[in-house]
Amino acid sequence: MTKAEIVAQISRQSGIEKAVVQTVVEAFMENVKESMIAGNDVFLRGFGSFIIKRRAEKTARNISKNTTIKIPAHNIPAFKPAKSFVNAVEENK
Repeated sequence: MTKAEIVAQISRQSGIEKAVVQTVVEAFMENVKESMIAGNDVFLRGFGSFIIKRRAEKTARNISKNTTIKIPAHNIPAFKPAKSFVNAVEENK
């Protein structure tokens, strides 16, 4: 499902104009990004959490050049679904 499809579906279900829904969805995504860039996790009860995962430094191999490289420690954004969300998806196999 794309962002445009989400906007269209919310618009249909709520009766709110697509332009307004588009603005709200964009604002939501921007707020999540800004919060995570600032180092904060975002918790949405019953849905899941947008969290920052810390990756440790590691050594990797470049097979084509037969060399080793160091990948520095870094943070990556991740999504952890709520247990109720996971259970609902598992039940609908």
